Amino acid sequence: MNPEQMPDNPYLLLTPGPLSTTKTVKAAMYRDWCTWDNDYNAIVQRVREDLVRLAGDGETFTSVLMQGSGTFCVEATLTTAVPPGGKLLVVANGAYGRRIAEIARRQSIDHELIDGDECTPPDLDRIEASLQSDAAITHVAVVHCETTTGMLNPVEKIGRSVKASGKCFIVDAMSSFGGVPMDMEAMGADYLISSANKCIQGVPGFGFVIGRRSVLEETCGQARSLSLDLYDQWRTMEDHGGKWRFTSPTHVVRAFSQALGELEVEGGIAARHVRYSENHRILVEGMQRLGFQPLLPAQWQSPIITAFLYPQSEDWQFRRFYEDLKSRGFVIYPGKVTDRETFRIGNIGDVHAGDMHRLIDAVGMPSIP
Repeated sequence: MNPEQMPDNPYLLLTPGPLSTTKTVKAAMYRDWCTWDNDYNAIVQRVREDLVRLAGDGETFTSVLMQGSGTFCVEATLTTAVPPGGKLLVVANGAYGRRIAEIARRQSIDHELIDGDECTPPDLDRIEASLQSDAAITHVAVVHCETTTGMLNPVEKIGRSVKASGKCFIVDAMSSFGGVPMDMEAMGADYLISSANKCIQGVPGFGFVIGRRSVLEETCGQARSLSLDLYDQWRTMEDHGGKWRFTSPTHVVRAFSQALGELEVEGGIAARHVRYSENHRILVEGMQRLGFQPLLPAQWQSPIITAFLYPQSEDWQFRRFYEDLKSRGFVIYPGKVTDRETFRIGNIGDVHAGDMHRLIDAVGMPSIP
């Protein structure tokens, strides 16, 4: 099917992913691929190389793709990278940081959780104190963009403390990689984790880990899982030209390859960041004109997703608000903050300034009876 002949979606996804994709990304999934075929494996290798170029130096870093959602990749990284006898320091200020700690708990990985307030950045002094006082800590993990609130955490500052202490630094950049400029060396990151259906603007089905080659090479035999063995998955892709160990999400990989090409055409991550930031500006200014207030102050807010406080009105209901917007062509996200009533609106995906202006117009319309 010609992409131009594809039907339009009934609504725009203003969520942190899955998100609205271009017709050309969707059309890339119409062809079937064989997981053993050299043509398909060559696509995998190009994807791996492109990901490393977006994050750092190809001599220093490498990448590995993993079936499943982004959380699968987080669990694969933790359960492979942290050796028996190692200890993980988890820095959390939202639901996704706490999920890292829950993975560690379920996998019996020794860990300490610094659980901060959801509406403020992590306490750098507290992190430094833990690193200095506990010699057992070998690894530190933090979420870059905490989509509980839309907070953009100061990973470079955290990374400086982590590397000064000689620890391994794991950055969950699930919702930010591809939409916010970042450099793994500047962050001090040894592992960076993201997913196909976020800022690269692919579709769900796999995630990926960009890792420091020398660090990943040391993890042979450490994995606590067969299917989530990050080292074995990487080694197989390295030694067999892009082959996956088990059944690969072929259609999703091809769509992701198309999405990477579209990112380059747009002007790369820097240009996409400008677009997302403009989407965010239009959203916040428009919502504020209509009486809605962002949860976070501007200096901590990412351009990825924005949490808004419920309005102070007894007859306002999120479910009705959600359904009204859906009927007008927009799907938003419920809140996830534990002690404040919020909802969230994303700015990422195939979403542009005109879409955000249309959203503000829709929010300002009277509620449908």
